[in-house]
Amino acid sequence: MASRRRRTILRPRGRRGCRRLTRTSTIATTPPAPEPLPATFSGPREGERLWFLGTLATITVRGEATNGRLAVIEFLFPRHASPPLHTHPQDESYVVLDGGLTVMAGRQRFELAEGAIGVVPMGVPHTFRVDSDTARVLVLSTPAGLEGLVRDGSVPATAPTLPPPDTPRPSAEELDRLFAAHGQVNLGPPLGPDDRAT
Repeated sequence: MASRRRRTILRPRGRRGCRRLTRTSTIATTPPAPEPLPATFSGPREGERLWFLGTLATITVRGEATNGRLAVIEFLFPRHASPPLHTHPQDESYVVLDGGLTVMAGRQRFELAEGAIGVVPMGVPHTFRVDSDTARVLVLSTPAGLEGLVRDGSVPATAPTLPPPDTPRPSAEELDRLFAAHGQVNLGPPLGPDDRAT
């Protein structure tokens, strides 16, 4: 944004000396660069632990720490966990730490084993299913935003385990409002345990 400075100009005025005149001019200046964000890191078993819809979700990198560019969530999923077919306004990347997933994204279907990575661009309809007894998966949200959905639909975890069966969960109506508030659009059912469709 341009700043305004006042400039003083002296001009002679006959024998009585000088008359002081002022003129306002606009001088373009470059605003100072914003301070860079500090680096952020998360050690093993660190982060905000939450019980979210039958899973353990640990937010290891918050969107606030990256100016909204990225969030990282580590999930512990039970066997056959599967969200509805859905879209949202973030790219979603999966890094499988252990276990295995079947992922459907658009017309593609692929298996992710331990060490595999999958990336689903924003707006692409997708879902997945856990095929192992449990699976630990890093989920990267770019830009950040998925962690807000997780926070708003969860309760604090009191242990680094899957939630007990009696853990409170949002009602169907509350989930609908939650998904809408975070830009998630549900398009179809989750993958069933024996779903082998292509």
